[in-house]
Amino acid sequence: MNFGFLIFPGLEELDLVGPWEIISLWSKFAQGPENCLMIAENPEPVICSKGMSINPHATFEDCPPLDFLLVPGGEGTRREVDNPSLIQFVARQAENCKAVLSVCTGTFILHRAGLLTNKRATTHWASLQKLRELGDVEVIEDRIVRDGNIWTSAGISAGIDLALAFIEYMTDEKIAGKIQLGAEYYPSGKSYGMMHKFPQASGYIRKRD
Repeated sequence: MNFGFLIFPGLEELDLVGPWEIISLWSKFAQGPENCLMIAENPEPVICSKGMSINPHATFEDCPPLDFLLVPGGEGTRREVDNPSLIQFVARQAENCKAVLSVCTGTFILHRAGLLTNKRATTHWASLQKLRELGDVEVIEDRIVRDGNIWTSAGISAGIDLALAFIEYMTDEKIAGKIQLGAEYYPSGKSYGMMHKFPQASGYIRKRD
């Protein structure tokens, strides 16, 4: 099985690296996908939102057929939703994928590729209204939303939860638990300053698309 991770300039690092870690652990220890591939439009290194540089394993042109595709979000999605090459790649691969997943504002790339029409989906909290305004998506304010073979998640760190939930769905709770233990992913549940109750008042002014 081939699990592809779409990469593009300006993607949010944790949107990608969190799920990559979880899926890679699945591949390594629990008979998950044989190949985890970073896929970009061109072979040059991709510079992420905060400066991380990633070398792609494959390009749109030479990418093998994928069983699974994950699309991260980040400020780069504002540009990439209007990139015909990228959108066509996602739409073409999705035709034969067992599942397509997005993290954060990667949702908007899925929508532009025609994958969210009349489906339920979510995105980063600051972009929920923009997702509603598209008019043909039922927006669910939840951390993870599955509609058929389309999976979407809330912002950034939610991609880790998405990957674990997906592994549980594809295998069972025990295997997902082993991966969770391997990653030692047990969030404390502490909310510093309880900012999650009033995000708009927290001083968080970063614009999301």
